[in-house]
Amino acid sequence: MKLKKVFQRKETKYLIAKEQFPAFLAELQQRMAIDEYGQHTIMSLYYDTHDYRFIRHSMDKPKYKEKFRVRSYGIPTEQQLIFLEIKKKVNGVVYKRRVPMPYADYCGWLQTGVLPSMAEAPQIAAEIHWLFKQNPDLLPKVLIAYDRLSLFIDDDSEFRVTFDQNIRFRTYDLMFGSGSEGALVAPEIGVLMEVKALGAYPLWFVELLNKYSVRKGSFSKYAQTYQRHLFKKEEWLHVI
Repeated sequence: MKLKKVFQRKETKYLIAKEQFPAFLAELQQRMAIDEYGQHTIMSLYYDTHDYRFIRHSMDKPKYKEKFRVRSYGIPTEQQLIFLEIKKKVNGVVYKRRVPMPYADYCGWLQTGVLPSMAEAPQIAAEIHWLFKQNPDLLPKVLIAYDRLSLFIDDDSEFRVTFDQNIRFRTYDLMFGSGSEGALVAPEIGVLMEVKALGAYPLWFVELLNKYSVRKGSFSKYAQTYQRHLFKKEEWLHVI
């Protein structure tokens, strides 16, 4: 199967109480199917500068923002593919561009500082090289992991719904091979639902949201991690 490297869509987030989630999911499955991976763990390693310039800029809600992360689906073996991703948001539309790479090659990059060849996606590779050239102090800063369930409609690949639970983070031992353990980012939240679509929602989905009184929420995993767990620590480090 050909790996998709470029995504363009709007992403809207909703918070669902854990008690409400089973019934909501059961009704959703009457219209949508769980993808082939079932519930799986995603690990996203966010790169940033020493003073967290990227996430601080993002939290100012500019019309244009970008972030760089490396993503793994589960704990990778040496030859398993992980993904280098540039994610941009322009006027509310998310553009994600990614290039796959064997985990062993990524580990080699960390050791040598030399990005391996990404010949199958030269344009995306050039964007990644340019990003690091413009921001030479970009470093792995925070690993965020969560357990995801994804649903799709057969005849509409652009409309997807994902559910993330147990969102956790760590700022130490940032290798994927060390597992997905970490402290909960926001223990009080239930399930984070993300709706990924370019056009309007199907009418039946709008009716389902209304039935369960599900309303939009603002929850960025990296921003919440920074605000709740890293901001005060960073402020203290600047003082000493």
